[in-house]
Amino acid sequence: MPPARSPLALALTFLGAAGLVTLTACSESLAIPSTGSSAAVTAEATDPTAPADSAPVPTTSAPDDSSDPTDPTDATDATDATAPPGAPVGTIEWSELEDGVDEGLLAVPLDHGNPDGDQIELYLVRHRATDPSARIGVLFVNPGGPGYGASDLAAQADFIYDRPLLDAFDIIGIDPRGTGLSEPAVDCVDAYDPYFGVETGPDDAAEDAALREAAVEFTAGCVERSGDLLRHLTTVDAARDMDLVRQAVGEETVSYFGWSYGTQLGAAWATLFPDTVRAAVLDGAVDPTVGRIDGLVQQAAGFDASLSSFLADCSADVTCAFHNDGDAEGAFFDLLVRVETTRIPTTAGRPELTQGVFEVGVAQAMYSDAFWPQLATALATAAAGDGGGMLALYDAYFGRLPDGTYGDELEAYFAITCADDPAPDDAAAAIDEAVARRRDFSVAAPRISTKDSYEVLICASFPEGATGPGNDGFRITGAGAGPIVVVGNTGDPATPFEGSRRMAETLEDGVFVAVEADQHTAYGLNACIDDAIDGYLVSLVVPDDLTC
Repeated sequence: MPPARSPLALALTFLGAAGLVTLTACSESLAIPSTGSSAAVTAEATDPTAPADSAPVPTTSAPDDSSDPTDPTDATDATDATAPPGAPVGTIEWSELEDGVDEGLLAVPLDHGNPDGDQIELYLVRHRATDPSARIGVLFVNPGGPGYGASDLAAQADFIYDRPLLDAFDIIGIDPRGTGLSEPAVDCVDAYDPYFGVETGPDDAAEDAALREAAVEFTAGCVERSGDLLRHLTTVDAARDMDLVRQAVGEETVSYFGWSYGTQLGAAWATLFPDTVRAAVLDGAVDPTVGRIDGLVQQAAGFDASLSSFLADCSADVTCAFHNDGDAEGAFFDLLVRVETTRIPTTAGRPELTQGVFEVGVAQAMYSDAFWPQLATALATAAAGDGGGMLALYDAYFGRLPDGTYGDELEAYFAITCADDPAPDDAAAAIDEAVARRRDFSVAAPRISTKDSYEVLICASFPEGATGPGNDGFRITGAGAGPIVVVGNTGDPATPFEGSRRMAETLEDGVFVAVEADQHTAYGLNACIDDAIDGYLVSLVVPDDLTC
């Protein structure tokens, strides 16, 4: 399931980091009528060449091809790898949303290989620098996902970033193609329960058949509703879009701040366009050295490790609602067996407490230890025969709205994930491989891994050619981009610490900052990491051998 949610996406949608959980805006909230005047900004297109080779661009981590990186090409060649020569750069018509905040649209090619063909529209929000005399330039931001729009991160900038960033930058959030308010947006299904509130760990042939059928039906819905868009949703496509936005706002260089999957997008952009990079921070970085499936296995192990920390903490705390006389671990195992073998009711008209509901609910609470008390209460009530608390966590994970509807973030997540790493042409073989890899997940994370192995099955179930050729062997290096600061939390379940460290090692001039914390991503956690990030983005002071 989506690992690429940062604490900011969390706060802005339904996860959230400590200190930011009071924010409640989501992508749909930005459908606000425009007011005020608009101003056009144009720029000339640059001539492109072929991109540099680099480490594999993943969806949750990387495409399943984990071959060794090739030598990078010249950095100047990578810089100009936009669209084919002569591709026009569009005009952004900015309209004021509120004082100091604008919204705009930019038309870009659906297919960067055919710039004169069909166009799509990117939705952008710009939070203008609050101190014009201190303005440095533009800061692109992205919360991760993949599947989340970034416009909220600009619209809500006053609640997210420290004053130095607000003063110095026009903060621009782009809803990446297929997401948020960009058009068209990915759409697959109306309700999630039939596809994710199911038994994700089949115990017999009938359950296995039902799981496979759910995956096929979900992907068929994506193909029916989203069509050719699915073939043009790779990370490289989105990185090329970013450079077209840069050109449209008239900046020779820009800075970047990305979280979770946004680190992958930022690293791809820095590799493609290194001469346009002023500074870049990657917080909670994905591991670019492993294939996608192995990356998901790593992530499952990360969530299981965080679960162990939660259970140990609960066992040691007599006030924990799931204390169970100091044996929360044993009680969790008993409850897990019960979920697999019986049915615990939740809410009328909703799924019972299946493995799918249970594991997603646990995963939701692992993104930050701020959610551990809620999980403890939900587990205790489930053990008492009421799965409603776990269902609430499951609903929060998927962003279910009070009226029972959902945004399109999950659909976009799968569309982008599977576009980056398309299944082999032999659909039957792809599904067989997905099933065969279940054991790897269960070994790495014996308690909460079936939802992750199910994700592999979903990507394998897309029809041949539906998600395009992928990223064509593109590999991340960051060659020529200068220092890129990479941040990793020691207890990050979604982007594990060692994977973030490997991102820093993969980049030509990666600088790693370690943070001791049990949550996903670090900005906003303490003054140490905030000052390091702010200082680098504003003053280009590179942190040296720092642990926060």
